[in-house]
Amino acid sequence: MIAPARVAALRAIRAVTKGQADLAAALHRVRPDVPDRRDRALANEIVAGTLRWQAALDHLVQHFAERPLHKLDPVVLDVLRLSIYQLIHLDRVPPSAVVSDAVDLTRSAGKGSAAGLTNAVLRAILRAGPSLPLPAPPAHDAITSVAHLPFAQWSSSLKQDTLEFLSITQSHPAWLIERWLGRYGYVDTLAWTTFNNQPAPMTLFVNTLRTTVEAATLALHDRGIAVRPSLFAPQGLVVEHGNPLLTDLWERGHILVQDEASQLIAPLMRAAPGERLLDACAAPGGKTVALAASVTTHGLLVAGDLGSNRLELLSETLTRCGAAPALVAHDLAVRSPFGRAFDAVLVDAPCTGLGTLRRDPEIRWRRQPADLERLARLQIRMLRSAAATVRSGGRLLYATCSSEPDENERVAEAFLSAEPDFRAAPLLVVESLRPTARDTVLSEAGHLRTYPHKHALDAFFAAAFRRR
Repeated sequence: MIAPARVAALRAIRAVTKGQADLAAALHRVRPDVPDRRDRALANEIVAGTLRWQAALDHLVQHFAERPLHKLDPVVLDVLRLSIYQLIHLDRVPPSAVVSDAVDLTRSAGKGSAAGLTNAVLRAILRAGPSLPLPAPPAHDAITSVAHLPFAQWSSSLKQDTLEFLSITQSHPAWLIERWLGRYGYVDTLAWTTFNNQPAPMTLFVNTLRTTVEAATLALHDRGIAVRPSLFAPQGLVVEHGNPLLTDLWERGHILVQDEASQLIAPLMRAAPGERLLDACAAPGGKTVALAASVTTHGLLVAGDLGSNRLELLSETLTRCGAAPALVAHDLAVRSPFGRAFDAVLVDAPCTGLGTLRRDPEIRWRRQPADLERLARLQIRMLRSAAATVRSGGRLLYATCSSEPDENERVAEAFLSAEPDFRAAPLLVVESLRPTARDTVLSEAGHLRTYPHKHALDAFFAAAFRRR
């Protein structure tokens, strides 16, 4: 009998590779098929790890199968990917069980003629042991000799060696690696890809509408959950042991799962009691909850998003957390239904998500260079629609979880060119952020910029504007 975790993992990976679901949705779909908690954790690890290391896995498949990937059946390719991932990265999984289940998965998928190939490739991987045929890092002396030069001026051979290592062995798209090398150089790009290839810890946001950080920490400890304070976000806790989502603290809305870099955005609104705020792209709701705690019952908070599904998700989060903003369905790509009614507006815009590759590894394969221009056009339209709702003297905050200037600084510049009534409002040191964040996450231009290689955080961006 094939292990349930591997059956579920193959189903989830197939949904992602066929473009039917992202990682979170794919894992949610197969969850009912894996009732055992340990099996479910293994399935999650296999799927996320396989997607994270896909380029390296594909390189090995092609080498040991001795044929190009497009000559392999897609199901067989996914079986090989998830199986090779287990053989290389999961030392607690018996190799014989991985190989046996892979052959059975191939047959159960109706690909019995490929069962021999599956078996041969995996056994060749085992024989190779640690000496896998993956591109080696460029020579240290060669990298040192060009450290003062922009990537475009490197020799062709060094460029090729570097791109092959970072795109294949470090498993990132070559087009994105080339961009990062041009902006940050080799050392920082290597650190960035290494960060992205490490499983992300669970980070919690403590909902101060329900509790305090101190009380939540003690309550989690009492329930066997070990946490430590996050380095930057004042209401953040990093889980070191245990699953807080199985506790009543989650059910009662005392805690939310939210990336630490994401938690830095809401304080930048500098919301004050009594103000009128609009969270224009509010789902799933973490930033909305933080804003609700800032404005208190004396202010007005409106939370909007596109479509009933996102509003339903938002409503569930807000109800559980004790926040009660007014909800509105609107399409900022067209216009906002409000006039100049708000003291401050947050546009946490849809973006490529290229700053979150550690948590969402499938994004690295789903996004293409053309997405940057397409989404930047959308972001400018949404930002201008939101700007129409800001009162005279009011504030507008734009945020993304993208690493790329096309969606960040260039959108901010385009917005200012198109909206002469607004001026840049450089972000200031925010007293509520931990001291470690105050001088390090703000750029010279006054933007929030978090970087994996500098802060060990996902890459987030925020820029502020003020209506004259």
